[in-house]
Amino acid sequence: MFLLFGYGRKQKLLGPGGTRTCPRCHNTTQWTRLKEYTQLTVFFIPVLRWGRKQFETCGICGAAIAA
Repeated sequence: MFLLFGYGRKQKLLGPGGTRTCPRCHNTTQWTRLKEYTQLTVFFIPVLRWGRKQFETCGICGAAIAA
């Protein structure tokens, strides 16, 4: 029997976030809003998703904060 499955984290772009000063690189820029979750797929079909969280990332250095 052949079973094809996958497990991993996925990120989905939700659009632009707020304009703020980054605590890591100290630049003021527009941040990007993302959603991240862990999922299990069977034959390329998502079966389970868990650990969902939303956050914003700095456009320059990639630092992230909870949204």
